[in-house]
Amino acid sequence: AQLVESGGGSVQAGGSLRLSCAASEYTYVYMGWFRQAPGKSREGVASFGDDDTTVYADSVQGRFTISKDNAENTLYLEMNNLKPEDTGMYYCAASHNLPEWWRLRKISITDFDYWGQGTQVTVSS
Repeated sequence: AQLVESGGGSVQAGGSLRLSCAASEYTYVYMGWFRQAPGKSREGVASFGDDDTTVYADSVQGRFTISKDNAENTLYLEMNNLKPEDTGMYYCAASHNLPEWWRLRKISITDFDYWGQGTQVTVSS
């Protein structure tokens, strides 16, 4: 399984970026984006189920949009109105299984089996 992220970069606060995650070999039923700031634990940002249901962390609700192009087998994260606290390494994650109650709880690292190498996002004030 291979997940390859792209689209990271440096922007000023209020700017936008679009991250991409190209999945080779398999079509996954559950995919998500995580981020990790220096010295902090990895946190779930958004997730996408095979029925097109989405879940967002409270901190990005209304600013970030997760989507998937099934024909291209690519997951996206559109990030608008970026803030300095959005800075971090962003990781794509995937699973062949939908975890229980995933729509009703926080996105968990343990829900995913496959990970990309990450793409850096830096937001300056």
